[in-house]
Amino acid sequence: MTYCLGIMTQEGLVMASDSRTNAGFDDLNIARKMHTFSQPGERAFVVLSSGSLSLSQSVLSLARASFAAGEGMARARSLYEAARELGECVRQVAELDRAALERDNYSFNVHLLLGGQVKGEEPGLYMIYPQGNPISATEESPFLQLGEYKYGRPLLDRGVVYDSTSLMVAAKYALLSFDATMRSNGAIGPPIEMLLYRRDTLMLDCYRKFNHGDAELQTIHGHWEQSLRRAVEDLPDLHFASVPVGDAAQQVLI
Repeated sequence: MTYCLGIMTQEGLVMASDSRTNAGFDDLNIARKMHTFSQPGERAFVVLSSGSLSLSQSVLSLARASFAAGEGMARARSLYEAARELGECVRQVAELDRAALERDNYSFNVHLLLGGQVKGEEPGLYMIYPQGNPISATEESPFLQLGEYKYGRPLLDRGVVYDSTSLMVAAKYALLSFDATMRSNGAIGPPIEMLLYRRDTLMLDCYRKFNHGDAELQTIHGHWEQSLRRAVEDLPDLHFASVPVGDAAQQVLI
């Protein structure tokens, strides 16, 4: 299982991922799903990966080799072009591996989130599908998720607003989204990697890893549970009829 999340705000981006990979309940391993590409002062990219570990590793190896050679994402003039270049790496791996996988009834499963900025362009956030095509986050829908996203989405839907949620508050929403996911799905867990990118800095210099038992993670978890319980307890009381409406009507007729 995997959970990866990107949040876009006016101030910048929050990128976060868990680090677990599993082939069953008794085969849990740690594998990084966050990958960075940067030319300080020119471009800064963060890629989060979900799906088959072998496929995502192949895609990222191709992307990193071309970036190091000054090709691909290294010469993209916008984040959209960078997303297209990353999608081309997905297609190259598909040409190599898709047929063999499908012959053995395995799907070609790799999804990516790309967040970052190219100098002179706005920062942004894209999801790249297994076919290599990208879709962008928008001001109206300012976050994108990969993997086991259903438990952590309701909080984001209610709380994250592109032009009024600060980057630090977005980071708290991201951590709470992971907390909700880990609470409901034991296959998702620490280490959680989080990177904050402030717009126009073109630097990736604000990173944090939350390991199992991290004191700050436990504090946030405890405060959130207590606050949630208090908020529910403070809601107005509900009012109930003495009997269901249908039953009351039947009693009058009898």
